[in-house]
Amino acid sequence: MPTIIEDFVPYQGEHCETTAMGNLLQYAGVRLSEPMLFGLGQGLGFIYWDSKAMDFPFIGGRVKPDALAACLASRLDLTLRAQETSSVDKAWQNVRSSLERGIPVGLKLDSYYLDYFTNKVHFAAHYATIYGMDDEYAYLADTGQQGGLVKTRLDSLAMARNAKGPMSSRNRSFTIEPIGSLPPLAPAIRASLTNNAQDYLNPPIQNIGNKGILKMSREIRKWPSRSRNFEHDLCLTALLMERAGTGGALFRNLYRDFLRECADWLGDPKVEQASLRFAEIAPMWTGVASLIDRAGRTGNQQELNQASALLLEIADKERAAMELLLSSSM
Repeated sequence: MPTIIEDFVPYQGEHCETTAMGNLLQYAGVRLSEPMLFGLGQGLGFIYWDSKAMDFPFIGGRVKPDALAACLASRLDLTLRAQETSSVDKAWQNVRSSLERGIPVGLKLDSYYLDYFTNKVHFAAHYATIYGMDDEYAYLADTGQQGGLVKTRLDSLAMARNAKGPMSSRNRSFTIEPIGSLPPLAPAIRASLTNNAQDYLNPPIQNIGNKGILKMSREIRKWPSRSRNFEHDLCLTALLMERAGTGGALFRNLYRDFLRECADWLGDPKVEQASLRFAEIAPMWTGVASLIDRAGRTGNQQELNQASALLLEIADKERAAMELLLSSSM
């Protein structure tokens, strides 16, 4: 028997985890912009991850998966109920019980298995929202899809939910309980700005935060010897940096817009200055992705040398912007 939330309207966003949270929040009665969700979730970060077990380094511009949603819920005093299980049957029960109560459910997935994804690359930290299911299909709201609404076969969704590998969670689903009222936003904004800046400027290891960008600047020159399939690896890396659910420019566009909203809320000139800094920084990340893509297509080492130099400039500008945010709270 079909179980579908008939009046479901998708939240329009660019990044999968913030869009999933936006879907759950607006159905619970709260509407905030995607940049505000990203910023309140202390989403901005950086990671340069490499190991002998990896075919090629992974580059990310945000905090680790699941952390953004958890932080956002905590910051807004929301009840976020997350469930994980190794049982496929139990996973379906978890989803169906919420849908039967008229509550949409966030899902963490490997996008490789979803019928509507044409770019078949394993990525087990993709998020979507399920708002209905019948005997054959699951009905989802997802980013980058026309109108935001899609469907996939139940067996495909089961594989996507139960996938293993880097960043995966076994059949993770999450919901937000109905909301009475939100706490005042200004203190929540201030705390998010301070904590995000502290984490970014003081990472626990060298490949995270501002130090991670410096590491990438050094390592990118070595990529030709690191890659077994130079064109594929570099072009895919550029694609993931710029267009695979990052809001463009490794999430810097989202954080720029968050800071603009913060400046209006707080009336703080240092936050306004930081927003202007990120308006300069965001297109520089797009430039890095473009240089990496061209290096992959041409095999030209000089493109990587230019990207390395640009990364040094980005690291300096981001450090200065985050120091402004940190000092604005003092």
